[in-house]
Amino acid sequence: MHSRPLQENTMSCGSILQTMRSSFRIHGDDPIIIAGPCAVENEEMFAETAALLAELGVRLMRAAVFKPRTSPFSFQGIGEEGLEFISEIATKYDLSLVSEAMEASHIDLLADRVAVIQIGTRNMHNYALLKRVGAQQLPVLLKRGFMADSKEFFLAAEYIRKEGNDKVILCERGIRTFESSTRNTLDLNIVPVTHLTTDLPIIVDPSHGTGRADAVIPMARAAIAAGADGVMVEVHPHPAKALSDGLQSLDFQGFRTLIHQIREIYATVRRL
Repeated sequence: MHSRPLQENTMSCGSILQTMRSSFRIHGDDPIIIAGPCAVENEEMFAETAALLAELGVRLMRAAVFKPRTSPFSFQGIGEEGLEFISEIATKYDLSLVSEAMEASHIDLLADRVAVIQIGTRNMHNYALLKRVGAQQLPVLLKRGFMADSKEFFLAAEYIRKEGNDKVILCERGIRTFESSTRNTLDLNIVPVTHLTTDLPIIVDPSHGTGRADAVIPMARAAIAAGADGVMVEVHPHPAKALSDGLQSLDFQGFRTLIHQIREIYATVRRL
């Protein structure tokens, strides 16, 4: 269990990434890439996207069946009925799934079907849920709260680690500021600060960070150049028809472009 201050943790970021890469079957020279639709809508859409990821060598797929939404009238996810077919599709394409737990009961539902449990921005301050997810041993993707500073973010991760689960990946997904041209302000300062302050890996979500598909690729490039260990992006076969966050989702061609560019930048940064 981890009760030491953040700066005194001794496990290196490299060793954590190596453990996670082994679990996810990701080559060490490739950035962590998590991609897929904002929410699982139906079997056909999910399978079509899974086939694309497999073709491009992306091994981690977004698979949100439970969706917290600001409006109670928005699509809330397909729910438990989607769990069986997402597992079958993941097996078919040799993918590992990343799915959000909104409450403690979801952890048990997801445990046998996913490789990574996500804690979303709205639950970063839900300390009871952080403790619960820390008591199990699946890797945890922890998204930064949209009103959280870096210290609060790092301490939220410690709630998970203190329960015995060291397999935590931080995810910067933008914070709320007075800027209105984008959905959030993507705080890339957090990338070097994370590496200087903690021993945890950090990825960046430019989809939620900007809320604009036309800004996702430039900000993904910037994130990798800043030293991020990877990215999480939303991709959909038909963004205009998406039931959730279509405006910030890349189409398949855009995703191909993103993958090519960030892999090149990641390789360059590793050589520096």
